[in-house]
Amino acid sequence: MAEESYMEVEEPEETLYVRNLDDVKGIIKHAKLDERNLTHITQAIYYPSAEIVSDNLKLLELDDHMIKQIHEGQSLYFKGGHNEKVVLCTDEKTYDVKAAEISNSLLLIPDLKFAAATSTSPLKSPRTANNTSLERSLNDSADDDLLMERTLEQRKILKIFHEYFECREIRPKFRKMGDLLQLTRYSGPEHEEAIDRKLLFTFNQLLDTIQCSRKEFVEGLKQYRAIEFEGWMRVLECEYEYRIVNLMVGLIAENSWPLDEVEREETINALEGIAPKQIVEGLFDVYTIPTEGKENRYTYKEDLVARIVAQNILQPGLKFRVDEFLSTWQEAVPEGMKCDEKYLRGLGIFDKEGAVPCIRSLAEENLPLNIHDRMRMLFKTKPKWTLDEIEPYIECFSTPILSVSQIMAKYARSLMENGVRYYVTKH
Repeated sequence: MAEESYMEVEEPEETLYVRNLDDVKGIIKHAKLDERNLTHITQAIYYPSAEIVSDNLKLLELDDHMIKQIHEGQSLYFKGGHNEKVVLCTDEKTYDVKAAEISNSLLLIPDLKFAAATSTSPLKSPRTANNTSLERSLNDSADDDLLMERTLEQRKILKIFHEYFECREIRPKFRKMGDLLQLTRYSGPEHEEAIDRKLLFTFNQLLDTIQCSRKEFVEGLKQYRAIEFEGWMRVLECEYEYRIVNLMVGLIAENSWPLDEVEREETINALEGIAPKQIVEGLFDVYTIPTEGKENRYTYKEDLVARIVAQNILQPGLKFRVDEFLSTWQEAVPEGMKCDEKYLRGLGIFDKEGAVPCIRSLAEENLPLNIHDRMRMLFKTKPKWTLDEIEPYIECFSTPILSVSQIMAKYARSLMENGVRYYVTKH
């Protein structure tokens, strides 16, 4: 049996068709265009070849703030864990990132020249109703231009985009910060052995983990009253924090200090042996501000002091008569400080509809992160709310273009009673 013989036949390499000037002039003629109305440079565009890898190129929408950050040499950061939606952060703002389709295809072509760059004549006037031909404005039908030879330049498409990423400014996502810091809350040196050291975060580690800008991150640390202790960011257990702060403000009456003449070093020295020095220093910096016009003197922040006192009184599950609570609350703060209901924002709610007005604990940080679940819980806790009452519990879902009132219009039903607008559940 004769052996079959095979002969390899080389397939011709695929060659890219390249346009020439005759092709260009033929197209101009078939299109019935007047070549005098065209600039003298023609650019032939070619689709990208298979060798070009451009999967790492994405189209991102930028607003004026992000463009300014780039021009100033700042960086933009993408942040997000495995189970989180990605966000884009500058040093000051946070943006939600979402893919959006483009109705037409957008071509990315390096070195592509625009109209003015393809003409030897300057653009003499802007395009107006009286000057509708941009091409004529560029070439102005001068005799030298008409005699100039046409040139052909080749341009390759780097990538074709069918979608882009749009960015929408959002509020920083602080809830994760609070949850992580609560895992290692500090309640005294005697309890440190029970802390899992693997769950501790440095400032930079926590910054890389939380989906917000650096500026917003610092604000979040203030919101949770976090302090740096032995190189780690920590929050204090509520009862322990209240006990130390209560001892600190108690020195005001003990030393007969005016409210705006608190001494830092004496406060820290007075608590030596009661709490670690770094803890006392951190709490002092959180709860005070330098007194203007009085060197080395400080003033306690009335809202923070009143709030930690109220938090200690408003234990979960308990209900207080409003008059009794306000009296107890006022007696517990240093003389000269005033307790204001606005200090209870996101901490407790009033129920003034019954025969005896009451107040109870409702901490925003303990509510569900899902807007639907949060609404159900809020209306289960209280059947009707004013906008001012519910705002502290909903504003985390708002954005610069989506207000709390718009959110309530979507997820609740409004009604008027005695000239006051209330919101009730839709279902």
